[in-house]
Parts: sequence; structure tokens; C-alpha cells
Amino acid sequence: MLDIRQLHYFVAVAEEEHVGRAAERLHISQSPLSRQIAQLEERLGLTLFERSQQRIRLTADGRTFLAEAQAFLTHANRLESLARRLGRGDEGGLCIGYLENAMHSGVLPNALRALRAQRPAVHIALYNYHSAEQLEGLRQRSLDIALVCEPPATDDPDLDCAQVLNDPMLLAVPDGHPFARAKQFTPDDLAAQKWIGVMHKETALRHDLFVAACAKAGFTPDITMQATEPLAALGLVAAGLGVTMIQQSLRHQAPDGVVLHELPWFSYRTPLWAAWHRVNLRPLVGSFRETLLQTRAVVAPVSGATPKRGSRRAKRATASA
Repeated sequence: MLDIRQLHYFVAVAEEEHVGRAAERLHISQSPLSRQIAQLEERLGLTLFERSQQRIRLTADGRTFLAEAQAFLTHANRLESLARRLGRGDEGGLCIGYLENAMHSGVLPNALRALRAQRPAVHIALYNYHSAEQLEGLRQRSLDIALVCEPPATDDPDLDCAQVLNDPMLLAVPDGHPFARAKQFTPDDLAAQKWIGVMHKETALRHDLFVAACAKAGFTPDITMQATEPLAALGLVAAGLGVTMIQQSLRHQAPDGVVLHELPWFSYRTPLWAAWHRVNLRPLVGSFRETLLQTRAVVAPVSGATPKRGSRRAKRATASA
């Protein structure tokens, strides 16, 4: 049986890549720390570190073991917290993974608001992880619910899912652009523009699918600048550096200097999926999952929604193709 204390020591040394700094972080001396790491390697029959006079570095096997050890310790901490909450008579709380789009669209906030109304004392922990990390968290039971851009495989033996959002796109142009007051657009119009692409850190696949949807619609975007997330792209549009497309759920976050237009003929959508483990160990998780699926209809963007009175930016956002 592995010694959890030794795993904590190993993770600290691996993250610091220095025994002295790890010892300071753990508030122990270097010699006993080195002995504990050596004992762990002997127990495992595995060389975790390459050692030199200058530094200590993980081996390839050590890097693989580190990822598993970190996941194990995360789950151990969560298990301890769960036990303490159960001991106080709580329902165990919820650990939820999410992407930014789950927040921007209102999917997650609305579901949490409904949960709070039913169970105000439930402890909630939110983790902003990539989709792959979230799905792995579900498998390891460190997460209860995941909100991801790509669902698990349909034949996944452990995980199940449901789509909670299918977000249409809006064309974003600078306020001084000839398109700012236009009423309709053609694919040729868009092909002639300088585009700001969004190469999302989550996955390059989303970008490729977007470009493919543009080609299907009859134009190829001339991408002259890349942003790593849509809000940054909107800032570049406001500076007059080009045009872009963003999810409709982000329309209220467009800065001044940006005009948004609907494109009814453009078919690309940004999906969001809720995923969970097929084996539900606690009623609270199943209850929140049902709440999430029920509230998804409430947060679905509505074309032509009435803007807030007095909001100049919102009034511009109603311009449609």
C-alpha cells in the first residue's frame, strides 16, 4: 500500500525540481525528505528522478506517475472533505468542472441559482479545467459534473452526457466599419474582410470546424490576426483591426466600439455538453444533473431579444442580417 505522506513529498519535489525548496515548502529537513523519496522509488521499483549536482528532474516514468499521484491526492482531499461534510449532516457538496462558455451563456449560473433555491446549505466547488481534464476528473471521481465542449464517446463505458447549449454565432465589426449599419451580408462581403481568428486554448478542432463552416457557407475568412479567446478578439475588433465571429451568449460582453449582427444563413454553432459518471453514488449529484438539464431551455439565446433600455451597445446588438 502506498504511503500518502510519501506521495505528498514526491509531488512537492517534482513540482519544485529542487529538494531544498521542496523541504522548505513541506517544513522538513532535506535529508529525511531525500530518504522518503528513495524509499518510495524502492517500493515502486521505479526511478522517478534524474539526479545531478545542479538539479533534480523527473524521468519519463516519473512524469506519468506525477499526473496519477496528483489526481490521487486531489481525490483523497475531496474524500476527506466529503466525509467531514457528511459528518456535519451536509449532503456532501458538489465539485463541478466548467469552461468559460458555461459561465458566459448562463448555463451554469442559472443551474446553480436553482440549486441554491432548493438546497441553500450545499457546498459547491468550481474548477475551470479543459474538457479532457474534466472527463478524467469524472472517471477519477474528483468531479461530479463536467461542462465540456466535446462529449465523451457514445460507447464510453463510464461516462454519459447531454447537450445543454448550441450557441449560434454573431458577426462582430468595428463601429466605424461600413458594415456597422448594414442590414444584410453575402458570403462575398465576408470573404473581402480582414478576419481576427480565435484559436481557442481548449482545442484546435473548434477553429478547424469554424473554417470548414465558412467554406460551406461560401467564403473563406482571410485571417490576418489570431486571438486565444473571443473576448480578446472583441477588443481587437473595437480597435478597428478586423472583424470576427463570437458566440451569441457573449453579446452582452462586447465592448463599446463593436457592432454585432446576426447571420441567419451561417450554420456553425458552439456546443456545450454536460457529462457525468454513469454510476451515481449520491442523490445530490443526480438532482443537480436534472436541474442542469431543466434550466438549459431557459438560458438558450433567443434571436431578436429586446435590449436593455438605455444601453447603446445593446441597441446596436439588435441589428440583424
